[in-house]
Amino acid sequence: MNTVESTTTSKQPVTNGYVTDKYLSNHYSVCRQTIWRWVREGRFPSPIKINGSTRWKLSDIEAWEAKQEGASA
Repeated sequence: MNTVESTTTSKQPVTNGYVTDKYLSNHYSVCRQTIWRWVREGRFPSPIKINGSTRWKLSDIEAWEAKQEGASA
């Protein structure tokens, strides 16, 4: 598997450009349920299913972060 270490303070790996809810909760210092609530509320990118696992595309997360930074400027 192609595993690349994340550049964030979180020690969980980014695998093939996809991340888990656990990674995201650590990255944003919130519980996993908060990530899912944000998704339900339309405030966060939707995940995709890969072989029965739920993951977020890292590129979607990075685009979402850039949009959030632009909105606060």
